[in-house]
Amino acid sequence: MNQVKTGLFIKEMRRQKNLTQREVAEKLNISEKTVSKWETGNGMPDLSLMLPLCELLDISVNELLSGEKLEDNVYKQKAEENIVSLMNDKTRPKTKLAIMCVSLCLTLILAIAVTLSMAYVETYVWVKIMLILISYAAVFGEIFLCVVVAVSIEIFECASCGKKFVPALSAYILGPHTLKKRYLKCPHCGRKCWDKSIIRK
Repeated sequence: MNQVKTGLFIKEMRRQKNLTQREVAEKLNISEKTVSKWETGNGMPDLSLMLPLCELLDISVNELLSGEKLEDNVYKQKAEENIVSLMNDKTRPKTKLAIMCVSLCLTLILAIAVTLSMAYVETYVWVKIMLILISYAAVFGEIFLCVVVAVSIEIFECASCGKKFVPALSAYILGPHTLKKRYLKCPHCGRKCWDKSIIRK
């Protein structure tokens, strides 16, 4: 993800909409200086501002992160590149997970839209089934990526011996859990208990 490219793209889209930096700032309830930072590549919009900004500029979140308008045939590829980029950058863990969750929600909405639209499209049944399967495969892929990101940012403190550890992916997925704890086997003391989740800094 290139902040400078994204900044120039925001600037170009803003100008196409005949908006000033001040008007964008007023519509998003932020300072004009913040908009200027985005456009010069010195910052990125917070997660809470991405969707409102995209609606204002009539672009998608994927296009915002890519820094360019995307054709349908490259949209999925760019989405995957943006996900990998987000996972490799130094973004705060909570922000990274939140972005993945937003991406999952958007993919789910798209899958539902595809499913509902198939009732009105006149084509072969097998084509409809294939499109629906592909859209839901994308949803399950996003769910898997969300789990992978969650595993990469969480460590657990054993309730028995107090030592910290990172569980295996299978144990993480299958372990019963609450919002703050997960039932796991500690690799240090070997006991199964409700271990406290800690988000990496």
